[in-house]
Amino acid sequence: MRLTVTLLAALLSLPGLAWAVEWRVVPGEQPLQAVLDAAADGDLVRVSGEHAGNFVVRRSIVLVGEPDAVLDGQGHGRVLTLAAPRIEVRDLHLRNDGADMTAMDAALFVDRKATGSVIENNRIEARGFGIWMDSVADLRVAGNRISGDTSLRSQDRGNGLHLYDVTGSEIIGNEVWETRDGIYIDISNHNRLIDNYLHGQRYGIHYMFSQHNEVRGNLTRDNRLGYALMQSRYLTVVGNRSVEDQNYGFLLNFIVDSELAENVALDTQRGEQPGVPDGHAISGAEGKALFIYNSLFNDIRDNLFARTEIGIHMTAGSEDNRFHGNAFVGNQTQVKYVAIRQQEWSHAGRGNYWSDYLGWDLGNDGIGDTPYEPNDSMDRLIWTYPMAKILLNSPAVLVLRWVQREFPILRPPGVRDSHPLMSLPEWMAEIVQ
Repeated sequence: MRLTVTLLAALLSLPGLAWAVEWRVVPGEQPLQAVLDAAADGDLVRVSGEHAGNFVVRRSIVLVGEPDAVLDGQGHGRVLTLAAPRIEVRDLHLRNDGADMTAMDAALFVDRKATGSVIENNRIEARGFGIWMDSVADLRVAGNRISGDTSLRSQDRGNGLHLYDVTGSEIIGNEVWETRDGIYIDISNHNRLIDNYLHGQRYGIHYMFSQHNEVRGNLTRDNRLGYALMQSRYLTVVGNRSVEDQNYGFLLNFIVDSELAENVALDTQRGEQPGVPDGHAISGAEGKALFIYNSLFNDIRDNLFARTEIGIHMTAGSEDNRFHGNAFVGNQTQVKYVAIRQQEWSHAGRGNYWSDYLGWDLGNDGIGDTPYEPNDSMDRLIWTYPMAKILLNSPAVLVLRWVQREFPILRPPGVRDSHPLMSLPEWMAEIVQ
C-alpha cells in the first residue's frame, strides 16, 4: 500500500499529470474559506447553502454555486475577492456587502492579480459596488444580474459594474438596476461593453478618460441619463438604445475622434417625470436625445432621435463633426445650436431625415431640392432670453421670419443640411410607427 501511494504521489508530481479535485462545500461542514485555501490550481469548488463571511480566492479555481448557494457579507467589507489569475465564478448569489464607498466595499472585488478571470451568471444584491474591477486585464463578465440597495440614497450607492484601469475585457449581457451608475468605466482602454440592460438609476453607462472602447447593442431605460460619454477618445458607440431615459439619451462631453452610429434615442423625458428613482431626476431639465458639449471630429451617422423635446443640443465649441444619415422625427425642437459658426450637416451629398422638412424632390433621387435649416434668429433670441417666448406670435416676429426665409443672407450662422433625405429608413420607421 505504501509503495502504491508513493508511486501515485510521484506520478502526480510530474508536469501535466496533476488531477483536478472537486470540492463540495455545504453549511455546517468544513468552512468555505478553509476549502478555498486548501484547493489547488484547476480544482472545482462547488458550493451549496448559505455561507456568511468575507471570502478570498487565492488559487486559479472554478467556483460554482448550486441553485441555493448564497454568500452573505453580513453588512461589511467585500463578500468575495478574486486574487489569482484565471478564476471562474459562476451561479453564485452574493449579498449584504458593506456600503463604505471610500473602502471600495463590493459584493465582488476583482484584484489586479485576477487577469483572465471569468464571472458569469451570478446574482448580486449590492449595498456598495456590485463588481469592482481594479487594474486588471482580460476579464469576461457576462450574464450577471446586479441590483442596488434602494434604502440608500442614490448618491450613497456604488456602481453596478465599476471598471478602473481595466484593459482588454468583455462586459456582455449583464442586467443592472437601482445602483448609482449601471456601468462606470474610468481610465480603461480596449474594452467591449456589449448587449447590457441598464435601468432605473443615475447613468446607464458612464465613461471617463477611456480610449479605444466599444459600446454596442446596449439598452438603457428609465435612467436619469442613458449614455454619459465624457473625456474620452476613439469610442465606437454603435447599435445602442436609450428608451424613456430622463434628461438625456446620449451625452458627449469632450469626446474626440469617435463614432456614434445606428443608435436610437426614443422618448427622452424631462427629469420630473413620476416614478423616477430618488435622487436621479433633474427638476425642470429638458429632454434631449443627444447633447454635445465641446466634442470634435466625431462621425455621427444613421442614428434615430425621436419624440423628444430637443433632438440635438450642441454647444461650447462642438465643431468639425460629421452628421449624415440621421433621422429627427417628431421632436419639438429638432436642433438647438448655440454657437456663431455655420455648420453643414451632410457628407458626400447625403444629409439627414427631418420629419418637418417641407421641401420637394423634383429629381426623384431621394434628396430634397432645397436645404433644411432648423433655426433662425428668433430661436437664438429665445434661447438667450427665454421670456421672449411671449413675442412668438406677434406680427413683428412673423415678418422677421418671413424676411429671413426670403433673404437667406440675413439668417444668422447655424446648422444647414444641404442634402436632406426625403424618406425614413425602414428599420427606423418600424421603431417610431
